[in-house]
Amino acid sequence: MTNQRDGGRDRAGSDELHEECGIFGVYAPGKDVARMTYFALVALQHRGQESAGIAVGDGSTVLVNKDEGLASQVFTDADMSALSGDVAIGHVRYGTNGSKGWRGAQPHLSTIGDSIIALAHNGTLVNSDDLRRQLLDLNVPFMSNTDSEVATRLIGYFTQNTHHIREGVRSTMELLEGAYAMVLINERALYAFRDPNGIRPLVLGELPDGAGWCVASETCALDIVGARFVRDVRPGEVLRVDDSGVVSEQAVPPRERALCIFEHVYFARPDSVMEGDTIYSDRVRMGQCLAREAPADADLVIGVPDSGVPAAVGYARESGIPYDQGLVKNRYVGRTFIQPTQELREMGVRMKLNPLREVIAGKRLVVVDDSIVRGTTSKQIVRMLREAGATEIHMRIVSPEIKWPCFYGIDTDVQGQLISANYTCEEVCDQIGADSLAFLSIGGLKSCVSPGGYCCACFNGDYVVEIPEESFRGKFLKGYHPNNLTSAPESTRRRVSEVAEQIEKENQ
Repeated sequence: MTNQRDGGRDRAGSDELHEECGIFGVYAPGKDVARMTYFALVALQHRGQESAGIAVGDGSTVLVNKDEGLASQVFTDADMSALSGDVAIGHVRYGTNGSKGWRGAQPHLSTIGDSIIALAHNGTLVNSDDLRRQLLDLNVPFMSNTDSEVATRLIGYFTQNTHHIREGVRSTMELLEGAYAMVLINERALYAFRDPNGIRPLVLGELPDGAGWCVASETCALDIVGARFVRDVRPGEVLRVDDSGVVSEQAVPPRERALCIFEHVYFARPDSVMEGDTIYSDRVRMGQCLAREAPADADLVIGVPDSGVPAAVGYARESGIPYDQGLVKNRYVGRTFIQPTQELREMGVRMKLNPLREVIAGKRLVVVDDSIVRGTTSKQIVRMLREAGATEIHMRIVSPEIKWPCFYGIDTDVQGQLISANYTCEEVCDQIGADSLAFLSIGGLKSCVSPGGYCCACFNGDYVVEIPEESFRGKFLKGYHPNNLTSAPESTRRRVSEVAEQIEKENQ
């Protein structure tokens, strides 16, 4: 893609994986839907910290409030009072695709005649550049260069032809390729839909006493508003929620299920439930499996907060090595935007993590973490632990080696930045300064989560949605080439104008 990655924030200096965003939608007449959405966004804040937004439909129009920052920074009590209505959607963003700043913040607004729609999106569309060019040729204007706005404009364009939003959504889904979970509102209804592979999560919940319905990226957002989990939104499904209840339609045929496995490893909150198991229990099992696959002779097991902690508990249980808290996380440090020198970048890690010397001094440590992306953070953690008196440091990682870029919504689209794509495990161990290093195998990881299909492209290069050449040109190291397991169907290769002409013929 020719997407502008959000520049100027030193992505390459970070060793953390970031997903694009979290979404929430609610239809609850007579309830304070704006405040419900705000609380849900706080629950989903771990999925994106760069911007937040809420849109509300009040029966006659759609109002939106969005800005850069955390949800608690963007919204005031006065904002919530001004956003009154029966239906709302919300979004928290980590920008991996398109415009930064206010224009990149979501929900995106679009008009359909005299009506307004708002859309929020989690994921990445791999064919958005081509669709954008086609829409521009059709004189459809754009306010940003995000793929989310491409989806918004497409839905608006097709709805003008079909005169029904659900049909506009279905026509749009026939053309979209990539990973997406989306929520959309007009002035009186909520819509939710998901890509046919189910790469990004989306769940449906019901409010108590039949008060309404909500959808969210994770069940933790349902919990905070008191909703009961009903089911996952099915891959390729579109839901409409209004005063007639929930209406479901299989908009496009489902394909091979391929939920991003990093939801289990890192992205999802530990108290969220996926496929019947809490993420916490999955991560404990990962640690137990890692202890069997890569034992270590050590005195103490510690986890790197937060996602490494449950796995460290599992490693300790399986190995019999005692577990203790060796690293303290400062939970009040947000993203670091100004990092002009390497020295200050390293200080950024120390601002977030600090070793407990009395716990680790003189000890041989097993240090459990969720992943190693670029190696910078792992190197700094090893150095901090040695300075605090650790005699040996055995790094154990509960994901396989990340060797391939992601094009579905994680900010690792350049392979040269991935340390495991450039070096062997032994060489990575030397670079980060550990005494030993081991990663959980792909088979071991899959054995720790519920049975089903998962996207593991970042580990093995097997891309479940075909990546167009313009999207990956220049993104792979020499000798690497994506293994596109499935070619995009002919339906998604049609032009926007062809679909519009077909709709017009069907309406005649």
